[in-house]
Formats: sequence, structure tokens, C-alpha cells
Amino acid sequence: MQVDAKSAGMSEERLGEVTRHLMECYIEPGKVAGVLPLVFRRGSVAYFQPLGQMDMARQKPMAEDTLFRIYSMSKPVTSVALMMLYEEGRFQLQDRVSRFIPEWKDLEVYVSGIAPNFITRPVDREMRIKDLFTHMSGLTYGFQNRTNVDHAYRRMHIGGGENGATLRTMIEQLADVPLEFSPGTRWNYSVSTDVLGYLIEVISGQRFDEFLKERVFDPLGMEDTGFVVPPEKVSRFASNYARNPDKSLRVEDDAQESAYLEERAFLSGGGGLVSTAEDYLKFCKMLLNGGELDGRRILGRKTIELMTENHLPNDDDLTQWTAGEYTETGNEGYGFGLGFSVCLGPARCHTIGSRGEYAWGGAASTTFWIDPVEDLIVIFMTQFMPSGTFNFRGQLKTLIYPAIVD
Repeated sequence: MQVDAKSAGMSEERLGEVTRHLMECYIEPGKVAGVLPLVFRRGSVAYFQPLGQMDMARQKPMAEDTLFRIYSMSKPVTSVALMMLYEEGRFQLQDRVSRFIPEWKDLEVYVSGIAPNFITRPVDREMRIKDLFTHMSGLTYGFQNRTNVDHAYRRMHIGGGENGATLRTMIEQLADVPLEFSPGTRWNYSVSTDVLGYLIEVISGQRFDEFLKERVFDPLGMEDTGFVVPPEKVSRFASNYARNPDKSLRVEDDAQESAYLEERAFLSGGGGLVSTAEDYLKFCKMLLNGGELDGRRILGRKTIELMTENHLPNDDDLTQWTAGEYTETGNEGYGFGLGFSVCLGPARCHTIGSRGEYAWGGAASTTFWIDPVEDLIVIFMTQFMPSGTFNFRGQLKTLIYPAIVD
């Protein structure tokens, strides 16, 4: 990929500080195996530098075309895909979810008890499709280890895809588990986006993976993005790492033995995709360009404006609505749109940047943000879990924004 910092209105020398920082603070001390940061501004790639290794055991260097598990960076892709059906008039954001999932019409809210002996109460109102986009649905994730409801998710393996589970299986399981709260009253990171993937299947009549390929990936030229790493691409797939108690790295998921090498029944729109930095840049360029890339339109400009506005009541940030602590961006100063976090202003977010910048990240510490004010996209790829260990986004911001010279 051709790199031209000058055309992007950025200082090549200052962007070099990104390399120095990541090498000195993360690669050389062995905190992560490798990273691949990418900066795109004003139609040009300003910085794109593989650092470290994609596979330490096999001593394979990080490369520009390395394949990564993007986990929750799948969520914006799924949200965009469902909004394509919104633009066809197939549903409204305020539609009850039970219109498409009838068995959810009588969902109730947790009061007390442990699965399967729950005491519940009726919801204040039915769940709406918008609640799924904004994570105000009342659903949760089992990994949060916070409540008796997420304990039930772990016990039932909801959202994990174990034992041949499918999106339909997840829907059936969730019909028997109470909500954490009445829809629209709190924010909680959850399997909501997996439910959006199921809605795509119901509304379109296509398998979720087929819909994404036909309507998103092929039109955008995202040839390396999908739910499976095919045999001919395994050599480009990075291993995923975590830390031992002594902070040394261990392999969390070996690239040569990963479940991503085989077809899976559970197509997770919330966290199941594999992609490259270049592919994800195409997706982000489409968003930054008002829904179109290279003559192929995915969404309308006004739809993207709707998706990237703060949909939390009163233009509040997440601190005033969150029921849990987990998020991929932080809570203070950040609102939430239809699949993205939204910065409510640099002063409120306590970080350099622009109001209206939208973003998200993934469990293996991948992250991205789009800043329409600066015509800027930043994508950071690595494979290290969990994502909250290092504040890569904040550190990259302090290095990248000062490199803007024009």
C-alpha cells in the first residue's frame, strides 16, 4: 500500500513517533507479539507499519496483509448490514423485536433468584430494534461475571456457539432467560448485535454470512473478511496471545490450530469476523465517504449520520446509563449510536480528537476510529487479550493528532 504522509497533510517525522512508541513500550519488552497501525487522511495512507511478529513460535513477522480476529469490530459491520434493510423499508427502528421474533413478546425482567428459578416482572415496554443497536435491550454477555442473569448465559453457553449452536438456538435460549432491565432504561454491552445478525436472516431470507458477502464484502472489495480463514490464507493468520501471571506471553489461540480454520454453525455478528487492516480500511472509507466507495453505494449519507449520532437520552454519556463496566472505548464523555461509540467532545472524553468521532474495538485489542472533522481514519491491529489491558487508543491519539500539520 502506497504511503504518502505529505498528501495526507501530516508530518512523516511525527508519525515516526508511533513506531518508536510501539517498539519501545510494547514490542521490545515483549508485552505484545506484534502490531499493525494504519493512518488514513484526506484520501491518502499517511502511515502503515507492521511491527513485531504475527506468530512468535514460528518467527513470522507481522505483514501488511496479516489476518486478524477482529471480534467486536464485527459489530459496526453487522449494524451497517441491517441498516441496508432499513433503507429498503423492511423495518423501523421503533418496531418491536417481537414482530420478527414472536417468542420474545413476553420477555420479563429479572427481580431475584438463580437460574432456572428466577423471579421476574413484566417489562415497562417491549424491546425495540433500536434497543438492540444501542445495547439498551436488557440483554447481556456471560463473560461480564456481574449478575445472576449473566451467570445463566454462561451456564447455557448463550452466544458462545458451543455444541453446534446457531443464531436460532441463541434466540430460543434467550426466550427462557429474563432481561437484566427493562428495554430503554439502561445501557449494557451484550449479545444484542448477534441478535441483529439473526434479524438480517429473518428479514432478508438469506444466511447471515451470505448476506454480508453479497451486500457488503464483495461490493467493497473486502476479499479477506469473513467468518472462516480458508486453507490458502492460513499462512497469513496471526496467533492470538494473552499474559501469564508473570506477564510473559502465552498463546491463547494458535493460528495453525484455531477454530477459525473450520466452518462454524454460529455466525456471530457481534464478534465472529476475521479481517485485515486493508479490508477494514475499505469499510471505514465507505463510512467516511457518506456510504459509497469506488462507485459502489452501501448506505445513504443520512443513514450514516443517523447511525453516528448519540442515541443516549438527553445527549448523556455512558456513565449515566451503563449497568455494567465493560466497554471498548471507556464511558466518560462517550455516547452511543447505532453500532458505534460517539465522542461528545475532546474535553468530555478527556482525550485529543474531535466531537463526533465514532469508533469501536475488539477483544484482542484491535481498535479503530473515524474522525469526520479531520477526514481521518485510524485502524490498529494486534492480537492480545483482554482488550482493556493497554490503552492503545488513547496513546495512539496523543501521537497521531499532533502529526496533523495541514
